[in-house]
Amino acid sequence: MKLSRLKIVASFFLAGVLTLPAWAAKTGQPGSVNYIEGQVSINEQPVDTQSIGSVALQPGQALTTRNGKAEVLLTPGVFLRVGDSSSIEMVSTSLINTAIKLDEGRAMVEVTEIHPQNDLRVTENGVTTQLEKTGLYDFDAAQNQIRVFSGKAVIFDEDHKITIDGGHQVDLNREGGLKSEKFEKDSYRESDLYRWSSLRSSYLAEANVDAARVYVSNGYYGPGWVGAGWYWDPWYGAYTFIPADGFFYSPFGWGFYSPLVIYRSPVFFARGPFVVHHFSPGFRPAFEGTRGFVGRPDFHSGPALSNRPGQVVRPPSAMRGPSFGPTRGGAAVARGGGGFTGGGFHGGGGVRR
Repeated sequence: MKLSRLKIVASFFLAGVLTLPAWAAKTGQPGSVNYIEGQVSINEQPVDTQSIGSVALQPGQALTTRNGKAEVLLTPGVFLRVGDSSSIEMVSTSLINTAIKLDEGRAMVEVTEIHPQNDLRVTENGVTTQLEKTGLYDFDAAQNQIRVFSGKAVIFDEDHKITIDGGHQVDLNREGGLKSEKFEKDSYRESDLYRWSSLRSSYLAEANVDAARVYVSNGYYGPGWVGAGWYWDPWYGAYTFIPADGFFYSPFGWGFYSPLVIYRSPVFFARGPFVVHHFSPGFRPAFEGTRGFVGRPDFHSGPALSNRPGQVVRPPSAMRGPSFGPTRGGAAVARGGGGFTGGGFHGGGGVRR
C-alpha cells in the first residue's frame, strides 16, 4: 500500500517536472496586465483576475480603476502600478519607445533595470517626463505633482529641461516656471499606493526565485530561456522579471536574480507545494557598504551592499565564483539598494533612501 502511494506521488512529481519548461516559456510584453484587485476596466470593459497574463494594453487603450488597483508591465524590469480612481492610456509599447499617459489619479513606476536604448516616458497633464535611471517615480495627477523617490528623470517643459534627482519633486502648479525642489519622502511612504507597490514588489521578487530555477539544466541555461525579460510563474499567478546574468535590486530593496545565480547559490527549498527560499543554515554574508542590513533582526549580520544605484560592489571571496554564481568581473551589481536579508533570497524590503 505504501509502495503504491509512493509511486503515485512520484508520478505526479515527475509529471510536474516534465511540464515545467512548457509553462515557464510563457513571456510577457510591454502593456501586459500583471495583477488587478477591485474594479478595473480597459476601454470601459471590466477586467477580472482570470484575464491576468493574457490581456495586454495596446496603443490608444485606457486602463481605469475605481475602487481598485492594477499592475502593468512596461519594458523588462519596469513595473507600472495604478492607484484607486485613476486612469492611464498606453501610448506606445515599443521596447525602445515606451510611453504612457496619466489622465487621472496616481501611478507609480518602479524601474529595476533600464538600458540607454530605452526611451521610457510618462505624460501627466500635458507635461512629459523621461525616466533615465533605475529608481522609483510617483506621478500624481490629482495634486499635479511629479516625485522622484530615487533615480533620475527629466521633464520637458516647452524649450526647457528640468532634471529631477532622487528626493525631489516638481509641482506643475508652480507659477513662474517649473522647478525641482526637495520633498519629505516619509510623508508619502505611508500612502496606500506606496505600501501596495512595495508589497507587490516583494511578491514578484519571490516569484523571480521560483521561476528562475526552472531555466537551468546541469549548470547551463535550459529549455524555454529567451534572455532577460518577463517570465510567467503559475504559483504566483503573474509575470516576474528575470535578468540575463547577475542580480539587481528594486527601489524597494528586493532582489531579482538570473537563473545561474539561483542555481549556484547556497539556498534550499522547503514547505511544499509552496516554495520558500532561504540561504542555507549558517550562511551570513557580509558586504562592503554604507548601511546595515534591513529585514528580520535574526538575520542581521553586518553592512549591506552599497545603496547607491548602479554601483558595482565586490562581495567577499566566499560569494565569488562557482559557489555563488556568475558575477560581473568578480563583483556583484547592486542597483537601488538593499542587501541579502529578511531570511529570503531577496534583498529585504523597506529600504529607506
